[in-house]
Amino acid sequence: MSEERSSGEIAQRWREAEQAGGLVLLDGFHALKHALRFGAEVRMAIAEDPEAVRALARELAPDVEDAVARLVRRAELTEVLPRVHPTGVAALAVRPDRAAGIAGLGRMPRPAPVVVLDNPRNLGNVGAVVRLAAGFGATGVVTRGDLDPWHPNVVRAGAGLHYATTVERLALDELPPGPLYALDPEGADIRALTLPDDALLAFGSERHGISPELRARADHLVSLPMRPQVSSYNLATSVAMTLFHWGGPPAHEQGGESP
Repeated sequence: MSEERSSGEIAQRWREAEQAGGLVLLDGFHALKHALRFGAEVRMAIAEDPEAVRALARELAPDVEDAVARLVRRAELTEVLPRVHPTGVAALAVRPDRAAGIAGLGRMPRPAPVVVLDNPRNLGNVGAVVRLAAGFGATGVVTRGDLDPWHPNVVRAGAGLHYATTVERLALDELPPGPLYALDPEGADIRALTLPDDALLAFGSERHGISPELRARADHLVSLPMRPQVSSYNLATSVAMTLFHWGGPPAHEQGGESP
């Protein structure tokens, strides 16, 4: 069998897997790396130059090198993707079980807050928040509204770290238990507050802020320090400031690497 024919058959398998549903597109090496690290069931991975991807794993993520080497197969990415990530690799992974995710969000006592995004509009911002939540060890990220937090562009911006935390879309009456702290310009200065581990930390949309219904549900309104005449912070910046004030992972758990 020729390499070209083999590549075409793999691309066909990819399209069939996508059509079957229930899978998440991991766009780029870092998304694949993080998904593997945090236990994702990766069904297939494709690259135009599999050996280059294996070398990337060897250099940047030796802990998942064997899994990458086993999974990645040659295929023309332009046949199955509208655009190709600079790292030249993409994968399909099983989306985590929704019922298990919701149960995890509601389990008490909670060791870390849940981030609530109220009607967010920007896919990249939501992905950045997921990445922050994973890094800080938040229990999860919940969105309200019509934006799908598992949209491929969100997963891409989150670098596959959806698998390192819990990400779900819920209605207001489905929010997990815990005191709700809503970020609002009229709230108390966050520097005077201690945010509990079981808190729900709610952030409004990029343009309109917290919705009236979520504001009415809030137990506390909280504001971030800001100079007069500055309109607002970016959503991900607000989440980062708030999670940093909460505290983040214990010092003995901290680590990191270049993105």
